[in-house]
Amino acid sequence: MNVRTRFAPSPTGYLHVGGARTALFSWLYAHKHAGKFILRIEDTDLERSTQESVDAIFEGMEWLELAHDEGPFYQTARFDRYKEVINQLIHQGHAYRCYCSKEELEQVRTEQMANKEKPRYNGKCRNLDLHMPNREHVVRFKNPLDGEITINDLVKGDITIANKELDDLIIARSDGSPTYNLTVVVDDMDMQISHVIRGDDHINNTPRQINILQALGAPLPQYAHLPMILGADGARLSKRHGAVSVMQFRDDGYLPEALLNYLVRLGWSHGDQEIFSIDEMITYFDLNGVNAAASSFNMEKLLWLNHHYIMHGDPEQVARHLEWHMAQRELDLSKGPKLADVVAAQRERCKTLVEMADASVYFYRDFNDYDEKAAKKNLTADAVPVFIKLHDLFAQLSDWEKEPLHQVVINTAEQLGLGLGKVGQPLRVALCGGSSSPPIDVTLWLLGKETTLARIQKALNFINAVN
Repeated sequence: MNVRTRFAPSPTGYLHVGGARTALFSWLYAHKHAGKFILRIEDTDLERSTQESVDAIFEGMEWLELAHDEGPFYQTARFDRYKEVINQLIHQGHAYRCYCSKEELEQVRTEQMANKEKPRYNGKCRNLDLHMPNREHVVRFKNPLDGEITINDLVKGDITIANKELDDLIIARSDGSPTYNLTVVVDDMDMQISHVIRGDDHINNTPRQINILQALGAPLPQYAHLPMILGADGARLSKRHGAVSVMQFRDDGYLPEALLNYLVRLGWSHGDQEIFSIDEMITYFDLNGVNAAASSFNMEKLLWLNHHYIMHGDPEQVARHLEWHMAQRELDLSKGPKLADVVAAQRERCKTLVEMADASVYFYRDFNDYDEKAAKKNLTADAVPVFIKLHDLFAQLSDWEKEPLHQVVINTAEQLGLGLGKVGQPLRVALCGGSSSPPIDVTLWLLGKETTLARIQKALNFINAVN
């Protein structure tokens, strides 16, 4: 079998984490089996679909690096094909035109509910073979009345539904536009989708789609319905639980590798392994390992993973994502240290790229004010001889590397008869404006000679001004 999977979002909002997990599982399954991953934009809801949402889907997929092999295909470009299939179903006796008014349908529904029956279309037009082109109508699929459908679900196991539980669903609206269940069937058939991997909120649609596929004589794909994602409170994940948009995680300082690693473990496991590279995900992923029960989203676990990837990832790769955050702060990265070196210096103390960006501004832009508490404790008259000596020794230094820089700090402490803390901490405040930074030799090395000398002089001027 040629494995062909698809991700088919509706462009009515952002790419959310549930959709991202579906895309990831579909992408992994295709790559594991040397197949194709297709991106399809289901934009037939013309009132709610927007280009902004299409762009958000593309942006999210690009950030996650889930590249598609075919597409993107747009359903709005395939209306002629849907119309052709609808006419084929009518011609072959698998569909019919229904002229029942909204008022009639509502009356039937009211009576059924009063009789404690399941609300459904009563089949009034099913066998009338009516054709009145100038009168408003919909087209309904003639669902089989007998027998049953068994979905051999790769996640949930066998699911059996009696055809009598299904009514004759509408496949074309009164304006002629096709409905979701029709367009999905035609697309999956034409694109030769072998595996439909999607959320379990679609389980009710699957037997209807199988019946349409069988009416068209099309081969059935294999189905895998993924359980929903819950918040920590057990309710379905939503905005009130925090970030649910993929790009919000980017904005909050998460690495795409961390989010992908978290999502792959959200309902799937491979032994006790927690950390997976993309190659390992492709090697080990199997739908048989997907849990049929819902999973809870745990922000603390994601944060732990993010820190892991910041700590152990290639600094150049982390820097590529940190660059976006630095740009949000309008920093000129050409006027400062190499960003990968900043990552290496900061990664132990920063769990997100937002934290890292905020903690690294002073490497690229001078600060206006010192932290009040740190300045009061460290920028005092006692620090003047320390700064004068440091300025003198740093000015003479020709080898601006970490070891000789560290030696200057040690020599200053020894020559002035002070502990290292009485030299290092005032210097740290002078260099970065506060009491927190990477090791002092690393901070000096990253700032460079010119900036270091200027900030020591700035600290001296500050002390003179307040005393």
